Amino acid sequence: MVSVIPVRTWVEPVVAGAQLASSLYDTGLLMVVKNYYNSSAGRAGEDEQQKAISNFYIIYNLVLGLSPLLSAYFLSRLGDEKNRKIPICVPLCGYLLSRLIVLFVILLGWPIEVLYGLAALNGLTGGFTTYWAGIMAVAALGSSESRRSLRLIIIELIYGVAGFIGSLASGHIFKLDLTSRQGSTLISCSIALYVFCVLYSLFVLKVPPIRQQSHVNKEPNRVEGEPNKADEGTRLLAGARTEGNSGVEVTLTASKVILVLLLFTSAVLYEMAVAGAVVDVLQLFVLKEPLKWDAVTTGYGNASGYAIFITSFLGVYAFSRYLRDTTMIMIGMLSFSAGILIMAFVRWTYLYFVARFVMLFTLIPLPTIRSTISKRVQGSSYGKVFVMLQLALTITGVITSAVYNKIYQATLDWFAGFCFILSCIISTLSMVPIGIVAYKESAQQSYSPISP
Repeated sequence: MVSVIPVRTWVEPVVAGAQLASSLYDTGLLMVVKNYYNSSAGRAGEDEQQKAISNFYIIYNLVLGLSPLLSAYFLSRLGDEKNRKIPICVPLCGYLLSRLIVLFVILLGWPIEVLYGLAALNGLTGGFTTYWAGIMAVAALGSSESRRSLRLIIIELIYGVAGFIGSLASGHIFKLDLTSRQGSTLISCSIALYVFCVLYSLFVLKVPPIRQQSHVNKEPNRVEGEPNKADEGTRLLAGARTEGNSGVEVTLTASKVILVLLLFTSAVLYEMAVAGAVVDVLQLFVLKEPLKWDAVTTGYGNASGYAIFITSFLGVYAFSRYLRDTTMIMIGMLSFSAGILIMAFVRWTYLYFVARFVMLFTLIPLPTIRSTISKRVQGSSYGKVFVMLQLALTITGVITSAVYNKIYQATLDWFAGFCFILSCIISTLSMVPIGIVAYKESAQQSYSPISP
């Protein structure tokens, strides 16, 4: 019998509203920063303006990415122990407050450096690191193991569709501001959406109960109520076991830990490739010659990136019936590697969209890696495990962003697409740990111990 997920446990409305708000904000922020440095730079050349915008994003992303380190694990642990709404609601409140202050920055003409403080405020309230780990934990709890990969990619799909719609609309909304304070309408719309998300998560969202994990082996010889002596790390990654287990069981536990570490490694390498090229460098790349996009075309370009969420969902929906998770992950990584290699040689707008089309399965790897990890840990530890992964991805993204921005500045004069080639190489390397996981899983599945 197929279980129906209660409507109040759906996190999709929060994901859709928050991402729609974020996509409006991202376009508004980029255009506000661009206009600020265009006016302040005076007659400075295009390369100098590009470097000024790049330097702004280096500092902004460093503050935004590193400040959650002070609060993310604490909030996620509170979510596991007290209420799983905590790592969702607290970051959303931080987003709402920071966007309100951004509106005053635009209207009152405050210095652009104030945005660094707002990035710190976002981070100290958990930021995207805590928020997304909380969303993934609630979604994983509300799904069975057999349907979890599909469930998590559906969340990514909602995220992408909302971003697609917001990005398409953002450029046109930005142009509605005919005053010198362009961007205020975009930020106001973003604020309204964040208000909805906070109210929904506080008063409507209901956390589903923890499901029994089929992969956690019970201990038939242990007396009910007897304390378990397994160390906390082993319980977290492989389920609680007593010290009297057989040597075969210990080997399986160690093997499971190794598989999780390999999955973490692959996710970090892939995040390094994607964050470095797509998150920062690509949005600067399209603002300069030979593309030199305006706000509307920039919105369309961002929308094409969000369309990848739709094609990635369709890929998982089709592939999950016939392929293993590790195979789907490698397909996604290969798709990104090929697309970003094409992007390195883009000189015309149509070729940009060709490269985006080749990346149609780019979003498959990370949610599928999360799903694969969740099948090897206890439900009560989802929040901590997911936030550890998200922290690893965030730290990687922040460091990579700073490094890539500097590389982009250094290579801007002779080959602006150099960063994309570098990402292609790293993305290809991220397939190695997944290949090892696939090999180990095949070896384990081929071994069928005889039941006593």
